[in-house]
Amino acid sequence: MKIVKLKENRDFRRVYNKGKSFVCPYFVVYINKNRGDQPRLGITVSKKIGNAVKRNRAKRVITAAFSTVCPKIISGYDFVIVARTRILDVKSTVVTSHLFKFLDSFGVLKPYQNEKDTD
Repeated sequence: MKIVKLKENRDFRRVYNKGKSFVCPYFVVYINKNRGDQPRLGITVSKKIGNAVKRNRAKRVITAAFSTVCPKIISGYDFVIVARTRILDVKSTVVTSHLFKFLDSFGVLKPYQNEKDTD
């Protein structure tokens, strides 16, 4: 599934102002319902994180984690993930596990289905 990105400033502001947020040592997630039919992702990485190489690595880690989680997300939500400095010290698998935990607690993940039960 291709990740649809948020690009407009108004979309980011809408998620910041009306959405709910969750904080962990590696990132902050803002979640807001949208009228679309698929989840959209916006990533914010401040210059406080470091130079361009470090900021791009943070974006790649977040994108990789979100692409793993994306097929399990209920459609119709916008996500803005704000990177924190500790994200540079971890792999995308750690970020994925934290993202799963937060999205499950918010209730935006599809109910678990065992592949064997769908036959």
